[in-house]
Amino acid sequence: MRKQSVKKQPKSNKVQSQNPEKARAYAFLLLKYRLRSENELKTRLRQKGFSPELAESTASFLKDRKFIDDRVFARGWVSSRLKRPWGKRKIQLELMQKGVAAEIIQEALAWAGQDYSESQTVSKLAKQRFSKLQSIDPLKAKMRVYGYLMRRGFSPDLVQDAIRKL
Repeated sequence: MRKQSVKKQPKSNKVQSQNPEKARAYAFLLLKYRLRSENELKTRLRQKGFSPELAESTASFLKDRKFIDDRVFARGWVSSRLKRPWGKRKIQLELMQKGVAAEIIQEALAWAGQDYSESQTVSKLAKQRFSKLQSIDPLKAKMRVYGYLMRRGFSPDLVQDAIRKL
């Protein structure tokens, strides 16, 4: 005899509360750890079980009082990611996933680009990575360096130029 499998019911996303104080408290808890984009905050509030209207009003409350600002968030995100260092393409994709408007992303990348040379960073990373791979075939090492730099979000043209110079 076969056992009948019992399907587990997915957890329902019950509306937790219509209490604005609880929503604000949760939003402040999220902001305590790091800055968030407006869209990211609304999404997290809805995931926690607050109604979309309450998530919207909480985000508006925080925005009016300057606790959330997508421009400040985007600039902070870009500067922290450039220190790692990551490419502008990957940073742009991350900000788009967080719901930041395209013009704010472009503004933040342009602001950060004043002090940042992506081509120098790519060359430096390529040399460092290639020097670690001296024990393997040079062609294979270059392919690995290429993959590494592409995963970090640098443009293919810059990566190819850096690989040619190795």
